[in-house]
Amino acid sequence: MSDRREFRDLATPDAAREAIDSLDLAPEPETVPLTDARGRVLAERIDAAIDVPGFDRASMDGYAVRARDTFGADEVDPAELDLVGAVHAGSTPDVTVEPGTCAEISTGAVMPDGADAVVMVERTDEMRSGDSNEAGGGDGDRPDRIAVRTAVAPGDHVMSAGADIAAGARALGPGTRLTPREIGLLSALGIDEVPVEGKPRVGIVSTGDELVRPGDDLDPSRGEIYDVNSTTIAAGVEEAGGEPIFYPHAGDDYDEMERLLRRAADECDLVLSSGSTSASAVDVIYRVIEARGDLLLHGVAVKPGKPMLIGRLDRSESDADDGGSDDESRSGESAYVGLPGYPVSALTIFRTFVAPAIREAARQPEPATATIEGRMGVAERYGEGRLRLMPVGLLDLNPDSGSPPLVYPVDKGSGATTSLVEADGVVTVAPDTEVLDAGETVSVQLFSPDVRPPSLLGVGEDDPALNRLLDRLDAPRYLPIGSREGLRRLRDGVPDVAVVAGTTDREVDSVELGGWSREWGIVVPEGNPADVDGLASLVDCDLRFVNRSTDSGLRRSLDDALDDLATRRSVSRSELTDRIDGYAHTVRAFESPVRRVIAGDADAGLGLRETAERLGCAFVALGDQPVTIHAAPDRTDRDAVRALASVLENFGADGSGEDDPIDTLAGYSRNDETGS
Repeated sequence: MSDRREFRDLATPDAAREAIDSLDLAPEPETVPLTDARGRVLAERIDAAIDVPGFDRASMDGYAVRARDTFGADEVDPAELDLVGAVHAGSTPDVTVEPGTCAEISTGAVMPDGADAVVMVERTDEMRSGDSNEAGGGDGDRPDRIAVRTAVAPGDHVMSAGADIAAGARALGPGTRLTPREIGLLSALGIDEVPVEGKPRVGIVSTGDELVRPGDDLDPSRGEIYDVNSTTIAAGVEEAGGEPIFYPHAGDDYDEMERLLRRAADECDLVLSSGSTSASAVDVIYRVIEARGDLLLHGVAVKPGKPMLIGRLDRSESDADDGGSDDESRSGESAYVGLPGYPVSALTIFRTFVAPAIREAARQPEPATATIEGRMGVAERYGEGRLRLMPVGLLDLNPDSGSPPLVYPVDKGSGATTSLVEADGVVTVAPDTEVLDAGETVSVQLFSPDVRPPSLLGVGEDDPALNRLLDRLDAPRYLPIGSREGLRRLRDGVPDVAVVAGTTDREVDSVELGGWSREWGIVVPEGNPADVDGLASLVDCDLRFVNRSTDSGLRRSLDDALDDLATRRSVSRSELTDRIDGYAHTVRAFESPVRRVIAGDADAGLGLRETAERLGCAFVALGDQPVTIHAAPDRTDRDAVRALASVLENFGADGSGEDDPIDTLAGYSRNDETGS
């Protein structure tokens, strides 16, 4: 019998937080160059070692004077002073201001001996000897006297030495987050490196024999998938103030996993793994933790993210002896958290439980978050008795009215990475909540304060021309869920528009905005080696076929064509489909059947002429299929829907060539040209 670990007593979310709080992630302080200090946190107080400024300096352009020489001066009776020289910023004064004299001075220049104030240049006039009370300089000669038309007091327009900050003063305290303002002050003090709190070093280890690093070759036939979690979690670690350290991919081999985790523990303050945390017999990571550390928790009552591990990993003895921390309580262990393997689960658990601990260790502030009230667009049932962190999307129907936005679930399952970008935030559903009713008010925690709902929400059929149309709109969101499901959701009142391909048996109150036609049929390898000549070839020949899902408009057109063939042969459609090898083998996207044919996994697939020609396959046409965009009747006045209608009206109408999708896509035409 296999050794299988079962989840029996799941820990509460509060218990998981307490377990993580008990871990020590705090790194040692470090010294960094000032040029690298932005965003870091000071580890100790910094006192000024010099006066800033280090000299009495002029705070504006004008003339350095003895203030008593200007007393009583005004516009009618200015004080006349002899000009004895000039002082410029960055140079040592070579003049002395005696009674009855002045010196020209630039902003920031050192005040010359004898002067105690500055008169702004705007309140003076230049004079030449013998031209008393007359402004001018005459013939380009340098003036030798200055008429001062205002009185100043000692210290006017002068910044005294140490007035900004004096030597010995407390400049910045420990815990100060260094922004450009603080860095400017440190620069003024002549400091070129600063002691800052260390960034927690976070080791990232992805596990599972099925994972492949992005950029490497992928073999789907072996069930291989790209490693999403390593880069996703690393970005989250950086955002929280930590330093991510990547480690080689670990398979499901115990010895290799132990080696990598021990290495990461020796080098990092926290080790994060993803995958190999569930109750499966091949998920062995919890055994490594139990054998080489301390497993504090295995399994949390939260969805998504139940298979979560929290513990400590022992460090090697050499780490404690050679250059390890002076803190004996930390020298022998590293914190450890095991995240689930599915990307949505992994990121949700990281954001909820791990990121706050990294921020605290890095002395980083909590990020600005935003929580808004919305109303459920549809009812959502849930009865698993766990805390649910439900990803949701938002649609703000009346942005200027202040009314709450519509909230709709975005939950393709924890293994769907697109849920990460199609959602705007999370609704926390309590364990004892069994249903959220349509129209019910819910609180949405946005992923970040700058999240903005899409301008337009569309659902329905996937289509190459549609992709190009969406590029011409401002911030739309489109969910390719198929024609049948798209109409169902339009009927339920959440999306603005639904895109429908072919015929449908669903009757939904809607307004048709327009559309186009596309040629559909059977995609076969280049050269058509099996001589497929129509639908009958699928039924009568020994061919491997790949179909589209039942929600697809292409699938509906295929089934309608099979109904016609069955009628002509006086048999049922099921008798025909039973003879098609792979009829039940379905894929969701319009390119997927073509790619299966190219890979040699199928002899024929259901698809479009456009996709077949673009990817280098042959094509056997079965017909033209209309694609129509339906709008909810109560949304046609929305600006985004009007913009869509305007784009659609001119979509492919002018025959302008390269920028005209209808002209450039093989097998495409406007509906009004085909009569569809």
